[in-house]
Amino acid sequence: MTLFNRTDVLRILRISPRQLSGWQRAGLVAVGESFSFFDLLQLKKVRDLRAKRVRSAVIRQSLQAMQRQVSGMENPLIEAGTFSVGSRVAYRHEGRAVDPINGQFVMDFAETGTVVEAGNVKAIALTETAAEFFARGIMLEDDPATAYEAIAAYEKVLTLDPRYAPAHINLGTLYYNQGDYALAEKHYRGAIECDDRYALAYFDLGNVLDETERVDEAIRAYRAAVALAPTYADAHYNLALAYERKKEPRKALYHWKAYVRLDANGAWAVHAKSQIRKLLNAESLKVVYRR
Repeated sequence: MTLFNRTDVLRILRISPRQLSGWQRAGLVAVGESFSFFDLLQLKKVRDLRAKRVRSAVIRQSLQAMQRQVSGMENPLIEAGTFSVGSRVAYRHEGRAVDPINGQFVMDFAETGTVVEAGNVKAIALTETAAEFFARGIMLEDDPATAYEAIAAYEKVLTLDPRYAPAHINLGTLYYNQGDYALAEKHYRGAIECDDRYALAYFDLGNVLDETERVDEAIRAYRAAVALAPTYADAHYNLALAYERKKEPRKALYHWKAYVRLDANGAWAVHAKSQIRKLLNAESLKVVYRR
């Protein structure tokens, strides 16, 4: 079985060391320095749920409830389809979708949490098929040789379920990595249309806008990500960089300091601390921060 080290996981999933360590402490993934493909898939689902502001404690509680309800199910995040309903987690299993904490059947079209009626079983089955194609895309996307197959898998997901926001995110990332920023932007905006509280979608959109030198628009996207997820360290980091390019040092300083508070030992913490010292030593900021 292929194993990934911690650095690989951080790079592939674009998460911070603090996030990974926190999820390990919360019991959402095994503690260790090497990760299997299934650990990677599990972490990706945790990342997406957290991006929708589902708390780690709620994810853990829902996992435990699902394990109690379905005999023999060891890891519901892998063995059942997963989606958020507001601040809760629901799972698709055997043609139905359920919130295991309260036992209520739900359906995830537009993630409204509507109770399932008898005639909607076929609709849920379509969503399950979309989830299967999504899982296939995940398996294919990290190998450049199969990137186009991954794109085809995610496109199939959106054919079956046009509101499958994570498929838009992953398609956007594949196109971004290929340098096709127009298509990347299209899919990141598509994810936001599907779910306007998806912090990761705003962050990724900000990266595209920044890459195409639309700094003001990028700042608005990063600020939206931070508003939805105030502890999103990478969004603070990119905001600081953007404000420096705009020659707005006080705003940049605020976000450098926020990043260091959130991820003091991260890969970019040394640069962030250096920028803080540089800005505080600048004549225009000395008086403000001494006061």
